[in-house]
Amino acid sequence: MKIILLGYMGVGKTSLSKKLSKKSGIPCFDLDEIIEKSENSSISSIFKDRGEVYFRKIEHQLFKDFIEKEENFILSLGGGTPCYANNHLLLQNEGVVSIYLKASIDNLTAKLKDKRAKRPLIKNLSEDELHEYIAKHLFDRNYYYQKSKFTVVVNGKSKKEIVKEILQLI
Repeated sequence: MKIILLGYMGVGKTSLSKKLSKKSGIPCFDLDEIIEKSENSSISSIFKDRGEVYFRKIEHQLFKDFIEKEENFILSLGGGTPCYANNHLLLQNEGVVSIYLKASIDNLTAKLKDKRAKRPLIKNLSEDELHEYIAKHLFDRNYYYQKSKFTVVVNGKSKKEIVKEILQLI
């Protein structure tokens, strides 16, 4: 089974993929970690040193290769992955179970406000600016996120409840 978790930064893709892996016995992977290993560099360093266009090209190729080569996995994507290089089309491939983890703007702002220092794209934003930034991004990315086969709303749910809901879908 090929399970792909997608959604905005801070929604819990990586932590949920690990919990889902423990419950299902399906190995989990994180696309950002795959990229970092392949490039022998951190995501923020790749952006800084080589630029976003280079990053998106590598991201697309590694994502495509992973889906084609691996048979049984849970893969968490970066928040922007579905929005570039027609990656959203890969979410609809036969045999792929793509799940959009949907959270409200307020929920994401609350989760991310204390983690800004670890997130290069939002580290210099005030809380009000963060709220507006997330709102704009969700509006821009909604089309791509909606290309997933399933949507799970995560607001007000524990990780355990979310994993249970995902297991019922698959």
